[in-house]
Amino acid sequence: MKTTTSHLKEIVMQGVFTACACISILAVALICIFLFANGLPTIFEIGSLKFLLGTTWKPGNNLYGILPMILGSIYVTAGAIIVGVPIGLLTAIYMSRFASPRINKVLLPAVQLLAGIPSVVYGFFGMIVMVPAVQAMVKSDFFKTVLHVKSGKGMSLFTASLLLGIMILPTIITVSKTSLDAVPQSYYEGSLALGATHERSVFCSVLPAAKSGVMSAVILGVGRAIGETMAVVMVAGNQTWMPKGLFQGLRTMTSNIVIEMGYAADLHREALIATGVVLFVFILLINLCFSLVKGGEKNG
Repeated sequence: MKTTTSHLKEIVMQGVFTACACISILAVALICIFLFANGLPTIFEIGSLKFLLGTTWKPGNNLYGILPMILGSIYVTAGAIIVGVPIGLLTAIYMSRFASPRINKVLLPAVQLLAGIPSVVYGFFGMIVMVPAVQAMVKSDFFKTVLHVKSGKGMSLFTASLLLGIMILPTIITVSKTSLDAVPQSYYEGSLALGATHERSVFCSVLPAAKSGVMSAVILGVGRAIGETMAVVMVAGNQTWMPKGLFQGLRTMTSNIVIEMGYAADLHREALIATGVVLFVFILLINLCFSLVKGGEKNG
């Protein structure tokens, strides 16, 4: 009787898990169908080259070139990676292999709190603290005479990249630390037995063994950075022209959708949906590239 009941429970739970998996797959499929069914006809109507490579976005004049927003998203994401990945990875290594339990008791809640802060709060911090600081920095004599920065604004590519770099830190730290903690202790002990120092054992034995998890952390960080909207809207300046410099304003694809979707209509609205298609393809390409890199590492 007990065996029959246990078997029935297993069948029921298997059905529940299968249903949950099917719902998840269906949700992703519906999103893909909605985006491509509404976005692709618009891209072809405007002209794929005019839409993707056009440098002018003026819906009132039926000009829908999103190249400035594409470059803006790429530049801001690249800047966030430059800021966030080294700091996040080194912090994860420190917390996993160098910090004492007492320090970790302080650092872990701090990282978790950083992950729980809403995007709009980050945006307020950037707008109130970072923007004036960058504005003052750009106007300083050092920037004008030594770095030859003739002009610049607080709401700029630099500020947006710096803020996004801070925002992706919790994702990179937590995922990387989990991967480093999962590496068998024998890797570290074997390296020590061969005469390596503690630091060399961590960076040359433990870290390479955890590179798959570290790559996953970078993927999640890139996805968070390229898809972030609210904080970027508040500090990037949101100009629709081509990005002109590190301390000049720009607009990303997500910002463009959020700013204009509320009042857009007809072809303008459809062009914004098509922008979402381009953003979705970017995410797919990023995941595909990292998957190929990880697959090549496994085969190698």
